[in-house]
Amino acid sequence: MCLTLGVRGDKGEVCGGTLDASDAGYITSPGYPLEYPPHQNCQWVITAPEPSQRIVLNFNPHFELERLDCRYDFIEIRDGGSDSAELLGKHCSNIAPPAIISSGTALHIKFVSDYAHQGAGFSLRYEIFKTGSEFCFRNFTSPSGVIESPGFPDKYPHNLECSYIIITPPHMDVTLTFLTFDLENDPLLSGEGDCKYDWLDVWDGLPQVGPLIGRYCGTKIPPEIKSSSGLLSLSFHTDMAVAKDGFSARYNMTHKEVSDTFHCSTAFGLESGKISDDQISASSSFYDGRWSPRQARLNNIDNAWTPSEDSTKEYIQVDLHFLKVLTGIATQGAVSKETQKSYYVSTFKLEVSTNGEDWMTYRYGKNHKVFHANTDPYEVVLNRVPQPVLARFVRIRPQVWKNGIALRFELYGCQIIDAPCSEMQGLLSGLLPDAQISASSARDMLWSPGNARLVGSHSGWFPGPAQPLAGEEWLQVDLGVPKTVGGIITQGARGGEGTSNTDNRAFVRKYRVAHSLDGKDWGFVMDSKTSLPKIFEGNTHYDTPELRRFEETLAQFIRIYPERWSPAGIGMRVEILGCDVPGKHMHTPLPTRDRNALMCARVCVCVYTPSCVCTCAYVYVLPICVYTYCVPLTASSQVSKPTTAFLPHTDLNSYLYIEANPKTERQRARILSPMVGPDTGPLCLLFSYQLWGEAQGTLRILLRDAHHKETLLWALRGDQGPVWKEGRTILPRSPKEFQVVMEGFFDHGTKGHIMIDNIHMSSGTPLEECTRKSADYTNICTHTLTHIHTCELSTAAPSSEPLETRVSSSADKDNSWLYTLDPILVTIIVMSSLGVLLGAVCAGMLLYCTCSYSGLSSRSSTTLENYNFELYDGLKHKVKLNQQRCCTEA
Repeated sequence: MCLTLGVRGDKGEVCGGTLDASDAGYITSPGYPLEYPPHQNCQWVITAPEPSQRIVLNFNPHFELERLDCRYDFIEIRDGGSDSAELLGKHCSNIAPPAIISSGTALHIKFVSDYAHQGAGFSLRYEIFKTGSEFCFRNFTSPSGVIESPGFPDKYPHNLECSYIIITPPHMDVTLTFLTFDLENDPLLSGEGDCKYDWLDVWDGLPQVGPLIGRYCGTKIPPEIKSSSGLLSLSFHTDMAVAKDGFSARYNMTHKEVSDTFHCSTAFGLESGKISDDQISASSSFYDGRWSPRQARLNNIDNAWTPSEDSTKEYIQVDLHFLKVLTGIATQGAVSKETQKSYYVSTFKLEVSTNGEDWMTYRYGKNHKVFHANTDPYEVVLNRVPQPVLARFVRIRPQVWKNGIALRFELYGCQIIDAPCSEMQGLLSGLLPDAQISASSARDMLWSPGNARLVGSHSGWFPGPAQPLAGEEWLQVDLGVPKTVGGIITQGARGGEGTSNTDNRAFVRKYRVAHSLDGKDWGFVMDSKTSLPKIFEGNTHYDTPELRRFEETLAQFIRIYPERWSPAGIGMRVEILGCDVPGKHMHTPLPTRDRNALMCARVCVCVYTPSCVCTCAYVYVLPICVYTYCVPLTASSQVSKPTTAFLPHTDLNSYLYIEANPKTERQRARILSPMVGPDTGPLCLLFSYQLWGEAQGTLRILLRDAHHKETLLWALRGDQGPVWKEGRTILPRSPKEFQVVMEGFFDHGTKGHIMIDNIHMSSGTPLEECTRKSADYTNICTHTLTHIHTCELSTAAPSSEPLETRVSSSADKDNSWLYTLDPILVTIIVMSSLGVLLGAVCAGMLLYCTCSYSGLSSRSSTTLENYNFELYDGLKHKVKLNQQRCCTEA
């Protein structure tokens, strides 16, 4: 008897069990591809029937588990039949693991989820391992490499579903060049993408999520493909019959150059050949084969494109492979080589599409735009597109011609990401997981927020209410970390794959944009003319995207509030444009933040040389993000006051961020300066900070000596609001070297964050400027270096006294002999003059009067009468004295 054990998820489905790999099957997280439920602990055991057999697991690329170092939600695979077998892998995040192969006849799989932050989960296929299938699922991250079909150069196996994902770092493009290509095809199907048996799909993003660039089979080598979305994927399918030699391709990553003098007028490549023949198609071609679409290249010397009949129904089409900005079209006629007769197009219309199925005739104003083209067959006529349009597929449809239709042409424009700070933030490619896309409501699963991905989605987001109110519904994107955001691309939505219901072809005509750093405090993008929230012009067609830019702003959360929409209702697909926060382009990965916790992939721990050059040792630090950088001394006289709208930044890469949550409670995040040399200073330490939330955060500055002994110099506690403020304090001169330590921590793991940025240690800033009263500046609490005490602080302005002692006036110096008289000598003189009794009384009075001034030399008694200065390791600090206690001891 075979006993299968399993637990049930929240929705009643069995989670776990014992499986036989003789028949290939699938294991999924509960609810996949929807969010898996919390509190899951599912375990599967997969066995092979024969002692010599092994098991292979291949994961679906649509993989999404909570990140955070795989401590809370994860899938764990062990090489054996129990949870004590050797660990083969523990996986989370949103990049699927590569193929996993057992060494024996069993695999143990465990899936765990905690109480929060669910994702789409996972799906994997298990089967008996066959030679070559271990190379079926691979992720590539190196700068260059070769991707080959399983078993290459031998014939590939049958029944494969393989995925290869190339993951590029920020600011990098990837180019894929095929070296060899031989897949089974149907000779009766001659059109591009007509692949019936075996094929290779190339995706601009994750498979089945990003837009499909092309489907290839047969023996013709695919064109060179270049992607800038951060992910380029290949999906390889084989059937159960004929096998061929397969494919081999090389990829290469290159740095993306962005110029401040950017102009969107680059030729797309018809004339140069960069656009391949397969990317050019037409409604028809002249019967003799001498006027084909591939001959429609500008300045081609061998005829041009001519349709089978001259009609306004005919068109020629170009697939650009990627969504691009079209700004111009150059046209040219032709003279027949056979008859020497002239042909040219006088006017034409332009049609555009993002998917090759849904087309829009270009309008300028309310009417279709008619472009005026050639008046002879030789001259090149350039037409500018009055309002540049986003499109992947471009059609030219002739309207008027001379003698007959003959066309040669070139397209001009640019990629969206060619403009400064215009990187796509991961909706189109799938790099941004579904869990970070949310909405006020959704109609149903088909039109959920996760379907609001630009171009790649076959549907879009529709809100729940059939008749929503203006400004009530919203679509929100969590970018994961603060970014500089400067634009939004919006697109309408349609009724899902396979449906033609025009009632579900909806778009938003006008909308507002809100932004936030924490998801709680929101501000709108403002109209500079009216000082009111800006109303952006949206879409006029459900397929054609529209790009709208605004002043760059720092944000992690972006919300779009529809204000007006089409008769079919609100429907949206979007992409956010932006870039990393200036000054944070570091050689270590930026932190990736979950909703309530901060994750740092790794931290560069630096060993500094005198010139501030560091050697990095990478260590994993979770869940607090700490960057330790060398902060060289600068001669700048002041730091500009940060505004609440922008994150202040410098090129020093000095930065600290900690988010309040139960996992970071009482944990300290620190940033350290390099050693400050002996007899350096006094220096002015200037920095920007945010201390926000109900978690009772504390921000402190300490001095650390060579023996790692620390002394508190400055502290601030409590909620100061989610805005950037400026901090200043003086670093005193010391005969010994020391470091400056800046740290933050929370008493409670509720809500809040601490941020430090824009740090300067300046020797050129006047001390009066360093200690001047500022509305954003907060109370300084100072202590002796021998003991560190607790100090309760408020937001009151600090004392204007610097930590260094001040030079006294000449009048003070003249009278200083009185303050420096030895009290015992005074007593002897008085006793000698007036007698023992009078002397004793007077001595007591003099002791009382001089107690407050003992230790003050050459100082103003009126200014510093309540302070004493203590010298410890050459560092001077103010210490409040209790006069009554002093005098009692005296």
